Amino acid sequence: MRFGLCCHANVGSADMHCPQRPDKAQTDGTLRRHQVTELPPIQAHIIESQCPGVICPECGKSTKAAIPEEASGQFGPELTALIVHLTVVCRMPRRVVERLLEQVLGVEISLGSTQKCWEEASEAVAGPCLELEQKLKAEPVINADETGWRTNGDKRFLWVFLAAQYVVYTIETTRSSAVLIRLLGAVFQGILCSDRFSGYLKYHKGRAQSCWAHLKRNILGVLELTKNSEVEQFCRDALAEHARLFRLWHKFRDGRIDRSQLNLRSIPIEKRLFALGERHLDSSNRDVRNLAAVLLEHIPRLFLFVDQEGVEPTNNGAERELRPLVQARKVSFGNRSANGELATSRLFTVAETCRLQGLDVLAYLSAPITSYRRRQTPASLLPR
Repeated sequence: MRFGLCCHANVGSADMHCPQRPDKAQTDGTLRRHQVTELPPIQAHIIESQCPGVICPECGKSTKAAIPEEASGQFGPELTALIVHLTVVCRMPRRVVERLLEQVLGVEISLGSTQKCWEEASEAVAGPCLELEQKLKAEPVINADETGWRTNGDKRFLWVFLAAQYVVYTIETTRSSAVLIRLLGAVFQGILCSDRFSGYLKYHKGRAQSCWAHLKRNILGVLELTKNSEVEQFCRDALAEHARLFRLWHKFRDGRIDRSQLNLRSIPIEKRLFALGERHLDSSNRDVRNLAAVLLEHIPRLFLFVDQEGVEPTNNGAERELRPLVQARKVSFGNRSANGELATSRLFTVAETCRLQGLDVLAYLSAPITSYRRRQTPASLLPR
């Protein structure tokens, strides 16, 4: 370590500065730290398996040892997991992944090889994904939502089912309640949180939470499109009660009030909204009549969150989980085959579940691929 010294001599001295003497320096107890993060040289390495031929002394036939199972294919588990991570978590187009691997790692890979990596990873995580699907039926609270998808230009629907510690995606040909029956059973015993889409209403007659954000959007849409004193009054009254309810919810969420206070103080809001619906049930405006009917019919579903742990007033959690696949859809324009649909739903299920559980996605992906090649059972993603 070098010390820069500047010790001033007495005024009038012939030598105004003493010479630098590092061996005589003293520290003052303070230390300045500066760190720079840098990458080491990145270089992919090739693992070669040599299998010599051996001649049987009895029959004279030549045989060769089998290639180790984990060395099957052209790419190792770590590189295969990285390709999946770049395309799923980072949402990078396949062509961009090809260029990145070639320019950074010196690995030449074709478009077909990236697809093979996807398909192998999909098969590797099939077991953990099936476990998560089967666990959905027993969950106390599920948030569900769906959006459009495309497979080879044909219309599909992407569904998401969000539990407390994991998420399940599936791509289906229908938006009907048949999907809910297949995944949640004929009768779901828990609380289903969703928007007011008819598929959910037809399927689930039990406890449910309807999304306040969707209702607010409906009210704002009517207010924007229709300039009528009755419509404006109804919408402004409904939005005012919505604002009061969410101020209350934010106080509860921030710990300023407890659940009993949330429940008690929401009762007047619930009564005023019910009365608002009654007053406008026979409105001359069709949109107002429809919204008034929603307030009357869906009040129990709108206010379930006030006394149920783990239930929120909106379905924003499920909508946020749809966002990664919506971004991927803009890049890839959907899938080309049924195998592609299955791989998309499985790999995004794994990626988003790892994120919810705080797991390293790349590390998890490489482990099931290794297990798959060794014909072993992969690690479960069920919450512990």
